Amino acid sequence: MTMKRLATVLAALGGAFIIYVGLSYLLNPQTTAADFGLPTWPRHDGTAFLAVKGVRDIATGLVVFALLLSGHRRALGWAMLAISFVPVGDLVIVLSNDGSPGTAYGVHGVTAVAVAVTAGLLLRERPLG
Repeated sequence: MTMKRLATVLAALGGAFIIYVGLSYLLNPQTTAADFGLPTWPRHDGTAFLAVKGVRDIATGLVVFALLLSGHRRALGWAMLAISFVPVGDLVIVLSNDGSPGTAYGVHGVTAVAVAVTAGLLLRERPLG
């Protein structure tokens, strides 16, 4: 598999995964929030905050696909590098609020690394010609 194909597959998987997460927050917010790693999460009237997270996750995935499908691979690389801030922030939030270190590192940390590696692969690509 070429590096370009690998970067494409990783970007598409990342975009699809975050859209899935966003849909999960919209369709089943309480169960999904429990898997985030924090000891508590909004309930009842506060559940609307989980929907806000879901919509933003879906938008993040759509940005990845818009740049991927339009062929703007360098812009996609920069966007994914910027997006890697989100799971890093999530990791810090979970750890700062007595959340699960396993989830912080195993979910959010691994996600941050995967997004950053994908960004690096995209940014290393050389234009044809």
